Amino acid sequence: MQWNGYEISANVSLLFTELPYMERFEAAFESGFGAVESWWPFTRAHPGDAALDDLVGTIHDSGVRLTGLNFFAGDMAGGERGIACRPERQAELEANTEAVLRVALATGCRGFNLLYGQPDGGAEPSTHRTIAVTAYRRAAEAVEEIGGTVLIEPLAEGLNGTYPLTTHHQGLELADEVGHGSALLLDTFHLSRNGVDPSRAADESAGRIGHVQLADTPDRGEPGSGELDWASLAAALQTSGYSGTVSAEYKPTRKTEETLSWLKN
Repeated sequence: MQWNGYEISANVSLLFTELPYMERFEAAFESGFGAVESWWPFTRAHPGDAALDDLVGTIHDSGVRLTGLNFFAGDMAGGERGIACRPERQAELEANTEAVLRVALATGCRGFNLLYGQPDGGAEPSTHRTIAVTAYRRAAEAVEEIGGTVLIEPLAEGLNGTYPLTTHHQGLELADEVGHGSALLLDTFHLSRNGVDPSRAADESAGRIGHVQLADTPDRGEPGSGELDWASLAAALQTSGYSGTVSAEYKPTRKTEETLSWLKN
């Protein structure tokens, strides 16, 4: 699948949810996608080797390439959005890094989204920041050995508690602190919900974008279902020098297959 010259990957955590998770990879392939990405699909940081092998086998059997994978982000259903800044969760993150690398080595995945997390209020913000920077550096060092990149994603205010990163500027500042092996994840929905024009964010982040995720605003539907200027974004991404895969990471307004008209085979 293509969009303005970019290969589009299907985020199977949001697309094809009419089907059980393990069946979505084949559904993506049958709909014309050659690449997919996913949030961490398990409730535990390390679900065990057998579960990881089942995931890898399903991906291989489906015929798609895994190009992006999130690190474990805690209890997503309960509102957590990452554990990188939480000192008491670092052992989980270490175990998860081992699991992520196992999947990456078996699939060729090289993009890894590590969510910052919400501070628990039990320590100063500077303490959480120090913990987070260290966690991002460790993750970056781990995936760098296989040519991977750790992605830093700002999220929408009000949807995810007190998430500290809400603009591309904050994402880039954290990437500066983390150093080599990290890059900005530009998500059109999250930025636009925070009053940031994604096209301007692409211009201002030129050369530093590690990944792009597409969803319209205000309701996170497929491109064309909301208010964003997609032609302007495509032009800005091309001017910025971004040449990687772009993800369809939206909540379909109807059956997934019926929301793909904005794409080309």
